[in-house]
Amino acid sequence: MQDPFIIAGVALRSRLFIGSAGYANRQLMLDSIEASGAEIVTASIRRISLEGYAESLVDLVGDRWRLLPNTAGCMTKRDAVLTAQLAREALGTSWLKLELIGDRETQYPDVAQLVEAAEELVRDGFVVLPYCNDDLVTCMRLADVGCAAVMPLGSPIGSGLGISNPHAIEMICSRVQVPVVLDAGIGTASDAALAMELGCSAVLLSTAVAKARDPVRMARAMAAGVEGGRLASLSGRIPKRRLADPSSPQLGLIGT
Repeated sequence: MQDPFIIAGVALRSRLFIGSAGYANRQLMLDSIEASGAEIVTASIRRISLEGYAESLVDLVGDRWRLLPNTAGCMTKRDAVLTAQLAREALGTSWLKLELIGDRETQYPDVAQLVEAAEELVRDGFVVLPYCNDDLVTCMRLADVGCAAVMPLGSPIGSGLGISNPHAIEMICSRVQVPVVLDAGIGTASDAALAMELGCSAVLLSTAVAKARDPVRMARAMAAGVEGGRLASLSGRIPKRRLADPSSPQLGLIGT
């Protein structure tokens, strides 16, 4: 593993997280996850059965990928903490994507409650990966209370608008001392590549694959986008210039 991605001491090969909701059927979901190369699959605890019966999501995904439960749908600190505790008891994992929504229409986080819930869950032994807004101070606060990563939105959940404020994401990546996982708003592979070029450690997406015309092919495209963006980030892009800079030298040309 030449470029390991490490969260909470766990080294991951893939820098792509993928969701499990919104697919036309379970087989399409499984094929898309496989095509993405992702190792971590998110699942909403409030919207799935936690029983490991045959063909349940837990049964289908749990043995092949690391399941990352999330608290989607929670709008109070109490609900988020209780949902997290239920997930840990049922699934045997302390890893958690913490979502605490303040507005149903935009699905923007309730920042005040989010930081409080994250702090309580960290004290309780959870590996907390909070979904948050694209605000540097919020991300710094979440890192300060012990979150293993921060997951700022690129644009509203499921919107496909891409990264609305690249400058904010780049600033978060440069200032926050934990991994930054771009979460929400990805529409296509170029969005995923841009997130990585801005300095993100990974990308989490769901709707962009699940609702694509060809989810399996889009999953492969997202994997390639993340890989390409990471390579570009490590390589260092050339500076932007207002005028041309010929790639061939002018000296020594015939007739000069």
